[in-house]
Amino acid sequence: MEEEREVELQMEEEEEQPEVMKQPEPPLPPLSEPNTQGIIKGSDLFGYVGIEAVLDQMRRKTMKAGFEFNIMVVGQSGLGKSTLVNTLFKSKVSRKSCTPNYEENISKTVHLQSVSHIIEEKGVKMRLTVIDTPGFGDQINNENCWEPIVKYINEQYEKYLKEELHVNRKRRIPDTRVHCCVYFLPATGHCLRVCSQKCVNISVNLSEWKPHSLSLSLSLSLQIRQGLQANGIRVYPQKEYDEDAEERIVNDRIRENIPFAVVGTDKEHQVNGNKVLGRKTKWGIIEVENVAHCEFAHLRDLLIRSHLQDLKDVTHNIHYETYRVRRLNESNANGLGLSALSLENGTGEKSEAESQL
Repeated sequence: MEEEREVELQMEEEEEQPEVMKQPEPPLPPLSEPNTQGIIKGSDLFGYVGIEAVLDQMRRKTMKAGFEFNIMVVGQSGLGKSTLVNTLFKSKVSRKSCTPNYEENISKTVHLQSVSHIIEEKGVKMRLTVIDTPGFGDQINNENCWEPIVKYINEQYEKYLKEELHVNRKRRIPDTRVHCCVYFLPATGHCLRVCSQKCVNISVNLSEWKPHSLSLSLSLSLQIRQGLQANGIRVYPQKEYDEDAEERIVNDRIRENIPFAVVGTDKEHQVNGNKVLGRKTKWGIIEVENVAHCEFAHLRDLLIRSHLQDLKDVTHNIHYETYRVRRLNESNANGLGLSALSLENGTGEKSEAESQL
């Protein structure tokens, strides 16, 4: 009994003692300063890794496979569309130039026609497709002349979408989507048609430009830019697609020159002992690639030398993606689903507007 009483007294004493709060142990100091941004720069590497070699790998694959570039030329007859396209690619690539015994007849409606070529330069192959729009702007009433063009552009998006949705799709889907629409206006600045559809990259040019005066050029450019804005025509490159400050500076210079006052020719002339591409006028020889004479060089750089890949990227990531989302939403709303969309008209006949390649 005495032992039990001692145990009870001991337990009571323990209960009466105040609870002692334990202090948390301090954390161990880090062995090294953590990289909070997750960026390991070259100076932090132990040695050469070889990441930069991926650029050579991409170059080799591109040179081996080649790439596509599809350009549409839009404008009324007689503005030199074929000549300018030939000047851009330094070869006879327009439908008019490579069609034997070609006769130009003014069409009563807009019929889209295309021609394709493989252009190779320094080992790089490009499949160039030029889509022409005979009949555009040549009628008395041209109110709906853009409709066949928008229809053709959307048909190419639909074709690409159906190829994407195939269960056993091709490793590389043929790309017939229009990457750029070059819109030709007469040097008077009139005949601005409306294409407010945001479905393609648009570049606007004053064709067959003759250097009357600088003030006239500035006045025309301002007039056309105001007309574009009033009609909701968004011209490439759009500000909202600029990825950083450096790209914005480059694109701002381009936007300041829109519309481009251009001249095209395949004839050479002697100027100060040098052969240059130029057109002879009563004002003298307009040197095509001289930026003091016309803005052909700016247009060429935009379409080929500086922004060609971006034109393709914007087409795929912006315009085609917008179309793809809309079509998939439509198919889901109608209860068709993806498989039905991929099979819908999958074996249908080709549109008359499609290129017969």
